[in-house]
Amino acid sequence: MALFVAPVALMGTASAQSTGPSAAQIIQALKPSGHISSTTRGIVPLSPGDASATHPPAMKTSPTAMRIGGNHAGTPSINLNIDFAMGSAQLTPRAKTELDRLGHALTDPTLADYKFKVIGHTDTTGSAATNLTLSQQRAAAVDQYLQTKFNISPSRLAALGVGEHDLLIPTGPNTPDRANRRVQIVNIGK
Repeated sequence: MALFVAPVALMGTASAQSTGPSAAQIIQALKPSGHISSTTRGIVPLSPGDASATHPPAMKTSPTAMRIGGNHAGTPSINLNIDFAMGSAQLTPRAKTELDRLGHALTDPTLADYKFKVIGHTDTTGSAATNLTLSQQRAAAVDQYLQTKFNISPSRLAALGVGEHDLLIPTGPNTPDRANRRVQIVNIGK
């Protein structure tokens, strides 16, 4: 029986793992540098042998893609693919793994004095009103998780949902695109 339980336990652990950015990469993306180029569009870590390496970063739609910069040119920010249960704001084990890295980054001395916007985004599947509400709930879930697990002061985080506005990958109505279902963290200063 122990042989049967051990593989099941390992499968549960593997499903919570991800290839998202490390805490060090998040810190690097969110710390003010004072000399951010307006031509910097972003960085996307690619898996070895990834065929999309020849495409521009905006075309990368992997659920673990990391994009830095985006629509907040000159403002330190990062887009994280936080995994939620379908149509809800319930955090999955994979989401908690990503948020643990974010929590470690936000509590690092490099970022400990800064405040951040937590912006929830959705794709265009469903109505705009539903997506706006869902994105607000998801941003609030991330905010609450960081406050609870990492003791981050509520005054350092501002949760905001924007629904299907500000799409990372432009798509038509009712088009599912995992890259658009993201949480963006923006450093808004001290």
